[in-house]
Parts: sequence; C-alpha cells; structure tokens
Amino acid sequence: MHLQGSYLFLLFLGIVSVITASSEHEHANTTRATFNVLDYGAVSGGHKDNALAFWEAWNATCNSEAERSTLVIPKLRFLVNPITFYGPCKPQRIHFLILGKILAPKSPEAWRDFDPGQWLAFHGVNGLELAGPGSINGRGSGWWNQSCRYHPKLEGCTSLAPTALKVLSCQNSYIRDIHFINSSQAHVTIQGCHGIKIENLKIEAPGNSPNTNGIHIHSSRNVIINNTIIGSGDDCISIGDHISNIVISYIKCGPGHGISIGSLGKSGNVVQVENIHVSNVTLLGTTNGARIKTWQVGRGNVRGVRFEDFFLDSVKNPIIIDQNYCNVRGACKELTTGVQIRDVSFKNFYGTSRTNISINLNCTLSVPCTGILLKSIYLRSAIPGQNVTSSCKNAYGTAFGVVQPIPCFQI
Repeated sequence: MHLQGSYLFLLFLGIVSVITASSEHEHANTTRATFNVLDYGAVSGGHKDNALAFWEAWNATCNSEAERSTLVIPKLRFLVNPITFYGPCKPQRIHFLILGKILAPKSPEAWRDFDPGQWLAFHGVNGLELAGPGSINGRGSGWWNQSCRYHPKLEGCTSLAPTALKVLSCQNSYIRDIHFINSSQAHVTIQGCHGIKIENLKIEAPGNSPNTNGIHIHSSRNVIINNTIIGSGDDCISIGDHISNIVISYIKCGPGHGISIGSLGKSGNVVQVENIHVSNVTLLGTTNGARIKTWQVGRGNVRGVRFEDFFLDSVKNPIIIDQNYCNVRGACKELTTGVQIRDVSFKNFYGTSRTNISINLNCTLSVPCTGILLKSIYLRSAIPGQNVTSSCKNAYGTAFGVVQPIPCFQI
C-alpha cells in the first residue's frame, strides 16, 4: 500500500507539473487572442437561443493562430440549446471563460432533434481550460417531472435525460470554479480523457432529483478532483469502468448517494478499475459513504483502492461493498462469475450511521473479496441508544484499530 501511495503522489505531481509547465510557457512571449460571444450575435436575457452565436465564437476561438485562445461568456444570462464544441483546435490552450450564466431550455421539447443525453459537450479538445466564476444551470425540473424512475406509469416517461456538461476524448485539461445547478441528469461526465484536473466546483441539485450524479468518470485515466462541494439526487462522485489513476480529495457531499465505484459489469463485460485514492471526504446525511458495487455477471478486476479520512454524519451505509448486484435485488442466485475485488482499504472513518449495519461487505462465494483492510474506524449509531454492527459475506482481510463496529472477516 505504501508503494501505491507513492505512485499516486507521483501521479499527482506529474499532472500538476504538466499544467504548471504549460502555464509558465504561456507567460513567456505567448501570443493570445480573445473572442466574446456578444461579437457573434449572442443576446442576453435568457429568452433567445444563443447556440449559433456560441458555435461561431467557438469556431473562431478554436481556429485562432494564437498559442492561447480565450472565449468569453460575459457577466450576463444566455439561453443555449444543445451544442457540442468540437476539436482539435489550433491553439495549445483553449480557455472557455464563463463569467455569466448559461441556461438550458426549460422544456424537454428543445431536445426533439438532438441527443437527449447531453446539453453542453466538448469533444476532442486538448488543452481545454473551462473556468468560472459563472454558472451552468440545467433547469432540470421538466425532465424530473417525466422521469421513469419516479413516474413509471407515466406514458412517454424518460429514462435518459441530458448531462449538463460532457468532456469527451480530451487531454491535459482543467475544469474549475464553476457553479452547476439542477442538471436534468448528471452534472459533469468525463469520458475517454487523460490528464484532467477538476477543482473548486459547486454542484447543487435536490436530494430527490432523479439520477443527478455530481461528477461521473468513465474510460479515463490520470484524473484529479479536489476542493468540491456536491449536493445531488444520486452519487456525488461515481467511477465507471476502464478507469485508472484517480485522485479525489477534499470533497463535501450531501445530499446524495456518496462516493461510488460502479455499478460495474452489468452486461457481463470485463471490468478494469485500479489505483483509486479518495481522501478527506465529509458526508452529510447521504445514502452511502464509500461504496463499491458490481454485478454478478461481470468479470475482471477492481484493485488498488484507498478510501481514507472520511467524516460521516448520519450516513445510511458508511462502508459498503456489494458484489451481488442482479436484476432482482435481494433475490440474487449464486453464480460462478463475478468481478474480483481486492486490495481495498478503508482508513480513518469516523462518524455516525443511520442503520445498524455500518460496515457491509457482501461478496460472492466464487470470487470472494480479498486483501480488504479496515484501519482506525469508529462509527456510532445516529439513533440514540442503538448499536452498530458489521456484516461480512465471503470477505477476507485484516483490521487494525477498529473500535466500533467489531470486524467480521472470514478467517
């Protein structure tokens, strides 16, 4: 574990050094160009669609001959229909500066001729710096009111709604200092990216809003997320498949479903998730704390995961591994398949649990969980007079300094 920690620290330094080197280069005789959406016909007020004006401003920014090119959204309100900003771009760095407010259409009808899964997207843009201090407001209530999750009997209900921001196939990029509000579904999705740093975001959605994940990462590597506040109706941060070298720290989460790896392997695919380090997390009234969830039919590995320095206030499932996801929850039959979960540590967990089982390690007989470490854990019941316990099924590991609940590893 010490070697893994050293590796992750070097990874963090490596990503930061790349970004720092780029910044130092920019200050040394860098040519710059700035483009304002108002100069391309954008109209403020939140009533007229500005997608075309944004696209034309982007086209000029992306094709600039300058080494650093900046697109400015001034301190006004702009309604923008679904749009994708495509790369590659000529400048080494592209700065997308949001000073004002970007508003999504209120009605799902605006997506009639567009991909219902996305609103704002960047595709194939390397060296992207997407920064605030402005806001991105998904105005998602129209989608929530027709969600199949909460309205399964509604004719024409929708299970897919737009992600507020997708960053796809990008490298060496930043997302920082932006306020995300009420996305229709996930707020930020990172997919197919390498070398991304996300910091100082504020993400807000009601706890009962369907599938409004804060940040979702998929098929990406070398990602840093820190100093971010998230309240949502789903996972604050979720980690999908084909992931490696992720550092997450100083996160405040609640409401929401906590920090989750998975679910993974739903269609029987081969899972590859490794080298995940999550630390300094505060969870307030969330459904879960640190969670790993995999489907029974999945294959492959989740390994090299460190959860540490968690403070939990009235969390329903503070520590949970569920290797037994299936189509009928609670009635999963034993299978010979399963995702191997090994070398996972939970260190320095303190706080309160809303349920009696505060440590739940539910693993399979055919592919048990191995190398699980519990260290320095003290979890109490959030309900006065009640005790907390642990539950282990096919879980093997060691425990040090676990005050409460009593560990339950198989020997």
